[in-house]
Amino acid sequence: MVLRSLGSSLIDKQYAKSARDRILFYLRKYPHTVISGNELMVVAGIGEWARRVRELRVQFGWSIISGLTAKEMAQEEEVPFPDVDLSAMKPSEYILLDEEQDRDAAFRWNTANEIRRKKSSVRDKILEYLIKNVGKKVTGEELRYVANNRTEWARRVRELRTEHGWQVMTKTTGMPELPIGAYLLASTRQAPEHDRVIPDQVRRQVLQRDEYRCRNCGWNHDKWNPSDPRHLEAHHIDPHAQGGANTPNNLITLCNVCHDQEHKRNH
Repeated sequence: MVLRSLGSSLIDKQYAKSARDRILFYLRKYPHTVISGNELMVVAGIGEWARRVRELRVQFGWSIISGLTAKEMAQEEEVPFPDVDLSAMKPSEYILLDEEQDRDAAFRWNTANEIRRKKSSVRDKILEYLIKNVGKKVTGEELRYVANNRTEWARRVRELRTEHGWQVMTKTTGMPELPIGAYLLASTRQAPEHDRVIPDQVRRQVLQRDEYRCRNCGWNHDKWNPSDPRHLEAHHIDPHAQGGANTPNNLITLCNVCHDQEHKRNH
């Protein structure tokens, strides 16, 4: 088998001695590129190459997703790769989403293992995991693991955001600075019930139009800090409870502080 433009012997001799290091070097050489399991097997030079991929993900914090996870994320429009059709990935294919290592991943995976064993619903497990990591980015692979590898996990994440009002952010739904494929629960505050019916596509249009900035105070994510963990929400100009439409013309971007103040004035 021919490995793109880099031979396995070159990787072995010049860059990495262990199978795990060779796999990581190869994935980092081709980030955001679909890599087959056969390629990784040749690069690794061992039969247990898949275990080494899992170690890179779980123990060392590299955001590597499989074709199964990629397809489920793509169905919910959570992985915006313009040049790669993730929905067509095979289960035995992989892609490195983020070139930066997440050194806190090992601790989170231990937490994920505890939660996944509980006898609660997929949605409740995912919410518990997000709350335990509030303000921190987590990966789709982590959420899939928490959900016991149930294929519904990505849909449950979307439901938490759009139907239950939890501020689960992604690159396309509120935090463009997040890495592709990452999720972040901005706070433990649920959005007001009447604002939970805004479709993701409409919310995305409003945030982009307003340049991800509060139309009242000007806050944006560049100003985020642990002592002022705000996030951005879409607010109905004409209240939805009184017939206001879920359209960009009837929505503006507010930070949650200004949003709360706006609703207090109107009640």
